[in-house]
Amino acid sequence: MATNKVNTAQRPNPVVKQKQEIIDDTKPVIDLKLPEWLYQFKIQAIIVGLLAFVFYINTSQNEYALDDTIVIVKNEYVYEGFAGLGSIFTKDAFDSYYKQFNSSNQLSGGRYRPLSIATFAVEQQFMGAIPLKKVDSVVAHAGEHGPQEKTLMKNMHIRHVFNVIWFVASMIVLLYFLRYVVFRENMIMALLTAILFTIHPIHTEVVANVKSRDEIMSLMFVCLTFIFAFKYDEQKDNKGLLVAGLVSYFLAFLSKEYAIAVIVLLPLAFYLFKRYSLFESIKICWPFYAVMAGYIFMRLQIVASMSPDSENDILNNPYALASDVEKLATKIGTTLNYLRLLIVPHPLSADYSYNTIPYKDFSNPIVWLSIIVHLGLIRMMFYYFKKRSVLCFAIAFYLLNLALVCNLIFNIGGTMGERLIYHSSVGFCIAVAFFLYKGMERIKPVATGKLAIGGLMLLLIVVCGFTTINRNAQWENDKTLFFHDIKNAPNSVLVNADVASSYINSADLEKDTVGKEFDLREGIKYYDKAISIDPAFVSGFLNRGMAYFNLRMPDSAIANLEKVRALYPRYPKLDDMFFNVGVNFYVNRRFNEAIKAWQTALAIEPNNPQARNALIVLDRQMKGLQ
Repeated sequence: MATNKVNTAQRPNPVVKQKQEIIDDTKPVIDLKLPEWLYQFKIQAIIVGLLAFVFYINTSQNEYALDDTIVIVKNEYVYEGFAGLGSIFTKDAFDSYYKQFNSSNQLSGGRYRPLSIATFAVEQQFMGAIPLKKVDSVVAHAGEHGPQEKTLMKNMHIRHVFNVIWFVASMIVLLYFLRYVVFRENMIMALLTAILFTIHPIHTEVVANVKSRDEIMSLMFVCLTFIFAFKYDEQKDNKGLLVAGLVSYFLAFLSKEYAIAVIVLLPLAFYLFKRYSLFESIKICWPFYAVMAGYIFMRLQIVASMSPDSENDILNNPYALASDVEKLATKIGTTLNYLRLLIVPHPLSADYSYNTIPYKDFSNPIVWLSIIVHLGLIRMMFYYFKKRSVLCFAIAFYLLNLALVCNLIFNIGGTMGERLIYHSSVGFCIAVAFFLYKGMERIKPVATGKLAIGGLMLLLIVVCGFTTINRNAQWENDKTLFFHDIKNAPNSVLVNADVASSYINSADLEKDTVGKEFDLREGIKYYDKAISIDPAFVSGFLNRGMAYFNLRMPDSAIANLEKVRALYPRYPKLDDMFFNVGVNFYVNRRFNEAIKAWQTALAIEPNNPQARNALIVLDRQMKGLQ
């Protein structure tokens, strides 16, 4: 059987014209005389794996933050363990969270990323699955102080460790992909690229926020798709390799939608790195097109349509208040931020929602700079396409994945996010590694070039290591994260609201009356700022009302709850909140106001027994007084 195998890397391309310039720009020009062991995959994998582990193992001390609450902490399907897998694979990723608020899909296109959520359920099975009849109470009280909070935190520490393990494994797979597919003639370029990607501080959100395991798994399975597709092309008699490639591609889709970019990048890789004709490259990939079609059909059957109210919600549609011209200009200008953060990853922020990035129009120079830069990249991509250069693949990898998250093609429900550049940054790192290596080759003597690039990489590792490890600590929980990021995103509705919530939660733990009042008033101050930015911020009014309630200021509490009622009449447990404020009025012997609050509670929920009984008791008391 071995005699039937063909080294397709050497196969001539019958379609290529003789005048077409083809270069192998990854092949070393000079012999750098590096130690032989440095070229071995095993040694390179150890280097990359150790860097990934050292850079991120301090996240194991973290709790939960940001979207961890929606996807894990408040997800009943995760708590069910194995029993929840059926629901995870047949429902929107946020279905459990929406159910708690009697709501439906709030995001354009929905979210179907079951694979990473399934891993959380599997972890839960071994940490202690919750029986179905107890799940609701666990979800409702998840994160509250007491024994349950201690269990939740312990479990989150374990989940963070698993996230690091997934990241380490994915970096080793990325290295193999770079060696086997992209840099087939230059193992040092592959190592440089893998190191640059592993150490880049912009990836802290992906690893430190457990929810973002979907990004890690997506890239890993995308790389495996390339690897198995190339292996099958070289071993046509081994159908298992084709099956492995197709399964990897399907798993990439189940991780996150970035896999759709593979439909262009995979034939491009065959064209560039195997020297096949464009037609032949596309023809080879037809089984993968079938997988994509199957996934799209399945996704359309599962993900619900977007709630009509969400289109006007500034938190789900940050461009809801912008004109058509402002929408386009702001999206174009914002796209340049990704490249800026890849070049200089500072400052980093967990949130870029409204109004962190102000609306722009076409009079803004940033918009035109973004147009020039990205049109330049597209022009360079086609230039290097003709030369079959690795730089074509690097730019294409960057731009195609960027196109999926920049809002110009798909509405992603947000302005931008550092986790969203995770896949694109592979292309960025390929290009940087290429130019670093080529620059090293130009330095004479060779020993000086090796010393220069070695010193530069060591400096980058130290600087990026300090930045990454420090940023990981800021992701410990919502309080540490947003107290830091409020400095970088002072005009964000969500960051202001999260800082406010942190103060309110601290007040619950504060035993000193003065300290409790200080925390509540600080929380109100930040809710004031959030509401001034977004006057329709429902949860801002709700939580500010509860803060006034705890300050025993029922008039202000009622005013905020009435605003919630006007904006979201069926807000969960809104009737109970009106009842509680009514009790506050009652304690202060303001009986008329108490009656009005309890009547409002019954208007919202006619079956509220507390409000009904309170009105009966108060009526008897007042008659007795008469």
